[in-house]
Amino acid sequence: MEDDGLVKDNQRWILLVSGLCFPRLLLVHRPPFAQTVGMDVKNLHDVPAFITKDGSEIRELLAYRNSAVRHQSLAEARVPVGGSTREHIHSKAEEIYYITQGQGRMRIEAEEREVKPGDAIVIRPGQRHKLWNTGQEWLRLLCCCAPAYEHSDTLLTE
Repeated sequence: MEDDGLVKDNQRWILLVSGLCFPRLLLVHRPPFAQTVGMDVKNLHDVPAFITKDGSEIRELLAYRNSAVRHQSLAEARVPVGGSTREHIHSKAEEIYYITQGQGRMRIEAEEREVKPGDAIVIRPGQRHKLWNTGQEWLRLLCCCAPAYEHSDTLLTE
């Protein structure tokens, strides 16, 4: 089909107008699933917990297994008082840890540092990492993985 000099196939497109001083037209592709899925909201208290290969307790909030998200995952991880994860790597996944509660110590490769609520930590694919709970309450963190978390992408190194 042809419209305003633009050739479109049977993919879905939307037309946006942006810019106040210099208006311009932008043609933006929206994947088909974006138009067929409504708002996708999961509550932490409604998703089941499971234990990952590294030993942490996880509640997977959003991933391809339970939502419309396709290329990443978001989970809450919990480490008990005095506990730790097992050192491990992910060959494909890049991770972001965001500490929401408690105190801990993070090791990535040979570097260690204390972590606390509000800290965001980047873990690149292939980096050895481990997290200890050094506080007096559960250590809780959000973990974002891209691509999504998979047991098969976790290699224990200790």
